[in-house]
Amino acid sequence: MTWQPELDELRAREAFAKQMGGADKVKRQHDGGRLTVRERISALLDDGSFHEVGAIAGRASYDANGNLMGLQPANCVFGRGLIDGKPVVVCGDDFTVRGGSADATIKEKTVMAEQMANEFRLPIVRIIEGSGGGGSVKTIETTGRANLPGRVGGTAGYHYASINLGTVPVVALGLGSVAGLGAARLAASHYSVMTKTTSAMFVAGPPVVERIGQKLGKLELGGWQIQCKAGAVDHAVDTEAEAFACARRFLSYLPSSIYGTPPVAPYHETVSRNDDALLKAIPKDRRKVYKMRAIVGTLVDRDSFFEMGAMFGRSIITGLARIDGRSVALMAGDPYHYAGAWTADACAKIIRFVDLAQTFHLPVVHLVDCPGFLVGLQAEQTATIRAGVRAMTAIDQCTVPWCTVIVRNVFGVAGALHQPPGRLSLRYAWPSGHWGSLPLEGGIEAAYRADLDAATDPAAKLTEIEDRLNKLRSPFRSAETFWVEEIIDPRDTRKLLCEFVRLAEPLLTPGPASFTMRP
Repeated sequence: MTWQPELDELRAREAFAKQMGGADKVKRQHDGGRLTVRERISALLDDGSFHEVGAIAGRASYDANGNLMGLQPANCVFGRGLIDGKPVVVCGDDFTVRGGSADATIKEKTVMAEQMANEFRLPIVRIIEGSGGGGSVKTIETTGRANLPGRVGGTAGYHYASINLGTVPVVALGLGSVAGLGAARLAASHYSVMTKTTSAMFVAGPPVVERIGQKLGKLELGGWQIQCKAGAVDHAVDTEAEAFACARRFLSYLPSSIYGTPPVAPYHETVSRNDDALLKAIPKDRRKVYKMRAIVGTLVDRDSFFEMGAMFGRSIITGLARIDGRSVALMAGDPYHYAGAWTADACAKIIRFVDLAQTFHLPVVHLVDCPGFLVGLQAEQTATIRAGVRAMTAIDQCTVPWCTVIVRNVFGVAGALHQPPGRLSLRYAWPSGHWGSLPLEGGIEAAYRADLDAATDPAAKLTEIEDRLNKLRSPFRSAETFWVEEIIDPRDTRKLLCEFVRLAEPLLTPGPASFTMRP
């Protein structure tokens, strides 16, 4: 007498589960250019490292004698695995089983995945396709009743997902049509990716939206260009393989949870590069733009800059990077968009980014070129000042080490946010630094109106006043009174940033931050 019959049944149930929705549904998934959830998990994780939980959960069928005939697995696959040798939780939707709909879901699986990430302090990667445990009208027939939104179930999983934003790194990959609660799970992450031709995200899909008079295709309604420009999704890629690579790389900069500090990567390059190109990086003519990303690439460890949200709030560049092997959160003004002025979208982007740095103990490096908040009708219609005040509060609340490098413009209230007020942060200025309460352009006409009106040649008088004021606003005049601490040779910037991250390293304290990530 042995337990072999029971083990045989276990293997049979596992085999049914691995068939997912059946050969025809798997073929349809592949024909649509998409991998199955099990193929995705295998591609994401280190080879052979996946330990599945609840593989045989689902709906079984039996013959008249109670013998197992088949098993339709739940359309959620989750478990533990390794990414670059470090444990993570992964939870994926199986679109081959009822299109990821609620009536094929065992909601407790999604909930347990989030709980496992939280309790074991492990990063979680969500692979989302379908409603992600959300609604389906067929559920009314299959359950015999209508679901009351907020009833314990799918939203319970979101409760833990929300908690995890302040506890562990959360990555979400939208790899097909994502709607309802699935869209919420995609957006409620630290980093999200979607594929350009095979995924779309929306609160409700085209059939529902058509009922309100908007006839749109999936990509027209919620394709990558819509969602990345809106800031709902951070990045879009051409292939699922690229999405997995992005997830792995993002996690490489962060600790497994807030109870650790960012990892230090081996780095053998010399600290100082003395890149002479930095001497010419900023044009003498302040009306000309320049490429800030090229400057970023020169200052951080080679090929280490990992940009986030490139299509949203474009006047500010944000991303993770390494300096001397240490992870940092880097943000920089981009003069190609509104001359680097902070829009309402840019402020929202900054808030989320500072939250990320604060949550995971990342030192902040800020390369500053900010002529102030955006002005004009668009700025007022988008409540830029309200968003700006929220950004000001996020930076003020931030407690992680902070280093500012003033590259060019610093003006107005937004310019004042180049570093947290009221506490020590390192600040360096390049000779190209240009600052004040407001730019001379436009301000002279108001402040010197009487002089200009009395002049026989107003244009010449304006030039005379501009020349006089420009000499007074030299960064060296500010340095005389210690209003700026150090003016540096741009070629010394990397060396000073390497010193900053080494000074900051002992200050990075594991544990909950004073505030954490908000979606």
